[in-house]
Amino acid sequence: MNKKIILILGIVIVVVVMGVSVFFFINNKSDEKQLNPPNDIIENYNIDNNNNKNEINNGGENMEERKLVLMINNQKLTATLSDNSSVDALVDKLKQGAITIKMNDYANMEKVGTLGFRLPRNDESIATGAGDLILYQGNSFVIYYDHNNWNLTKLGKIDNVSQSELKKILGNGSVTVVLSLE
Repeated sequence: MNKKIILILGIVIVVVVMGVSVFFFINNKSDEKQLNPPNDIIENYNIDNNNNKNEINNGGENMEERKLVLMINNQKLTATLSDNSSVDALVDKLKQGAITIKMNDYANMEKVGTLGFRLPRNDESIATGAGDLILYQGNSFVIYYDHNNWNLTKLGKIDNVSQSELKKILGNGSVTVVLSLE
């Protein structure tokens, strides 16, 4: 008698699992969105050289490439910002005015300084390289001039600068960096 009950319960469980699977399969098929063909994306890509911003129009939604200005030892560098809530919060702060950060060397791979306020974190396991701008623990701004692997929030990357150029610009010891929007 116990074998019959176990067999019946097994059949019921299989039927319920199959029913739930079919239900989710049907619902996911009806929710799928159709992607635009590649030609639509290519046709909607515009470069505005006057503002040095790239815009991608995909389905009526504009994504604008945001730029950050870094003044380091009277040298102006620009950086392309990432797209995350940390950058959104940083841009909101920068709209109120420039941010000055005293930065120091750390571990022969980065300059790090305290922002003086917290930003939301979007940490993920990443490999950094020269020119990467990083948010560390929500309140420290980091400029990498060498490689590292860690759970960090990427804020952006400095444009058109080599590792040796960046090391020269940052110099040895502490440096003051002024951040502003382009």
